[in-house]
Formats: sequence, C-alpha cells, structure tokens
Amino acid sequence: MITRKLSAIAAMCGGTIQNDTDAGSIQIAGVSINSRRMSPGQLFIPIKGDNFDGHDFASGAIEGGAVATLWQRDKALPAALASGVPLILVDDTTEALQKLASAYRDELQVRVVGVTGSNGKTTTKDMVAALLSGFFRVHKTDGNYNNHIGLPLTLLALEEGVEVVVLEMGMSGFGEIDLLTRLAKPDVAIITNIGESHMLQLGSRAGITQAKLEIVAGLKQGGLLLINGDEPLLHEGLKNVSLPENTEVQTFGLQEGNRWAAEHVIVNATTSSFDVRGDNGLQLVELPVAGVHNVSNALAAIATAKKFGLPDDVIRKGFAGLKLTAMRIEPGVAYNGAMLLNDAYNASPTSVRAAIDLVAGLSGYHCKWLVLGDMLELGPDEEAMHAEIGAYVNPSKADRVLTFGKLSLHIASEAAKQFSDADRVKAFEDKQQLIEWLRAHLVPEDLVLVKGSRGMRMEEIIHDLQRA
Repeated sequence: MITRKLSAIAAMCGGTIQNDTDAGSIQIAGVSINSRRMSPGQLFIPIKGDNFDGHDFASGAIEGGAVATLWQRDKALPAALASGVPLILVDDTTEALQKLASAYRDELQVRVVGVTGSNGKTTTKDMVAALLSGFFRVHKTDGNYNNHIGLPLTLLALEEGVEVVVLEMGMSGFGEIDLLTRLAKPDVAIITNIGESHMLQLGSRAGITQAKLEIVAGLKQGGLLLINGDEPLLHEGLKNVSLPENTEVQTFGLQEGNRWAAEHVIVNATTSSFDVRGDNGLQLVELPVAGVHNVSNALAAIATAKKFGLPDDVIRKGFAGLKLTAMRIEPGVAYNGAMLLNDAYNASPTSVRAAIDLVAGLSGYHCKWLVLGDMLELGPDEEAMHAEIGAYVNPSKADRVLTFGKLSLHIASEAAKQFSDADRVKAFEDKQQLIEWLRAHLVPEDLVLVKGSRGMRMEEIIHDLQRA
C-alpha cells in the first residue's frame, strides 16, 4: 500500500495542506474511502456520490484511526475538523484519488495487465493472475473494484515490491475505460469479447466495441493488445483506433486463423481441457472450470503468460491451482446430491448462450435444467433479446427450462414452442415459488445451471437448493 509523508501525498494529488503543524511530516500508511473500516495511519478520502457524501463521515474516520483526510474546497468545515485535524484541500476528492493513484503507479516498478470485455473479464483476470503468480509477485483486482473509484484504490493498495498487477476494467458508458487505462498504463491489454451488456447506455454492439477499444489509449508503447479474434466488430473497430507506437496486436479465440487457438477441446461439468493449436507448443492444458468460452479466456491468459516469458510447466501448474471469483459456473451439490452450476454473477445474451451451450455439451444426467433470470440493461430491444434466448433453447440442449422475472416471460414463451411437453417450460414471477417447484421435481441424478443478471440475485436459488 502507499506509504508516504502527508506532504508527498498532497503533491501527488494536487492538494494543499491545512492544519498540520509539522509541515506535512505525518506519515500516511494507506487510504480508505470507508469511515467504518479505517486502519490506524490511513488517509481518509471522502467520496461524494449522488445519494451520499463521504465528507459527512470524516469525523468518524478520524476517530477510527485516520491521521488525515482529503477535503473538497467547496465543502464547509465542521467545527470538529476546523482546527487540529490535518487536511489536504482539493477541488474534487474523486479526481484527487485518481491523481494520487496515477502518480503512485508511475513511481512503482510494476508491469500492468488490463482486462476488459462484455463477458469473461473477471475469469480472465483470475486466470492471468494465477499463471503469473507462479513466476512473479502478483496483485489483482479484488471483487468488483473495476471502476473509476475501485481501480485507483487497487493501485494504491499495491505493495512496492509487487512486480505485476492484473486490473479489471469495467464500464457502463463512453470515456470510462479511457480514464481507467490512462491511470493504469497497461503493458498488456486484453479485450475478452463484445456482448450486449450496457446496450441501454451505448446503443449498439458497435458502440460497445468502441467503448472497449478505449483501453488502447493508455497502452504503453511497445505493448501487447490481445483481442478476441472471433469477434468481427473488434477487427473493424481497430481500423478507427490509433494504436501507440510499436503496439503488437494478437488474436485469440476458438476459430481457426487466430494467433492463439485451441484444438482437442473436452468439456465436462467441472473441468475443461485442450491443446493450443499450431506451433505455440503448449499441450494438454487442463482447467478446473467448465465451458468452451472459458477455453477462449484461457487462451488470452496463455498469450499473456508467454509475453511475460513463462515456461509451459509454470502455465499448467498455474491453471491447476486456479481459484475463480464466486458465481462463475461455480460447481456445487444440492440437498439431494444433484449437480449445481452457479453462474449467477451476471447475464447477457452472449453469456447466456454460452451457458446453454455448456449444458448442451454435458451428458450422463437424468435431467438437465436451465434456470434463467432476467437480463438487465439491454435497452429498448430487451424483450426481443429475451425471446431470442428462448428460441435458442431446444430439447437437444436442455430437458427443462424455468424462468424468473417479467422479462424472462419472453424466454419461456419462445422456449415453450420448442418443447412438445408444455410442462418442460415454466415461468415464475415469484422466486420462492420457483424454488419450491424445483425442489419438488429435482432428483439426485439431475444437473441444474442457474444464471441471471446481478440484480435478480439468482444465487438465492442455489443457496436454497443446497439446504437440507
């Protein structure tokens, strides 16, 4: 974590010190934006949001151990902070946080891998970190700290001896990834795919592509850009992007013609295996995670590891020890022994189709269930997109389909047309009713995959099924 004198912190974030009788000699040991989770010696950074203002909690932060706080110049100082408490006055506390993180990143001898994409960025981040950890001191984005506040906090949490940081970059609109990549200055940038998430804000998949390609704005000269070569929009979008000098562009994906591609792919409910096609020399790769789409994510991780000079045995060992962030096709067991796949972290048409394809490719189960919730933030075509998912499901891919949510009624309506037995598709607007119906019909030899957007909290279905 950042450890600097208060005077250095002020210079790095463009602020002015007030109420410090020791002329900025106070030592800062880390930062926090949460007044309830302060550690002694930290700097409190009050963030102002639409419905809250961190300045209101500054006194509590000081009581919790903060030795100083940032303070926005347009905010009146309460009596408790008017004297005695060291302050760094800034024009905007969020911008000051970002400036501080950028300056700290520039002082570190660290290489950066930036990962973005509509789907798979967290899994790819986890894979890259797992591989590189076999050779380097690695830090990665924790949880969903992938936005204009979370990414700066991740940078400021870096120990000075860290050699590589793997940063996830999320966005909901234009300009957001541009900001993040300029803060991070990645040596390697990865775009996992282009889906439909945030269609509401960006208007089209072409708009999403444009937003994701903003990651090249901060890419270092001579850096590596890895793109999903199976996505034509990325190839087209690159024609309108000015790449940094000497940027190398490599493709990965499941189709022939990619620089990094797979063959001899085998997938079951909990693992995947493949060989890297061509002369790249990596054979018998085994992943402790299911899904052909995760083979594509693994190829991006392998390409990154090769860029960093890792030998094949270290790469294989890294995959063997891979621990993914929760709710990404996370396997589990139901109360009666049935197989559960928790893919409830989020959902878009692209990722739901991938989940359906995964289930379609699995065999040996009495009944394969798809439990699908609403996909959110898809814009004015959301009903049609749900209907398309329903049309994509048929008896060759799953045996039963349950849906939850008003939008998912369109999934159920179209899916029912594919099944001769109407009882094979059921729609629910009450989650508990869905759970009770599923528990009444589930047998130990079944498999259940649960997926939906974060706001639908579909993991509650998994948790209930795991209770005796």
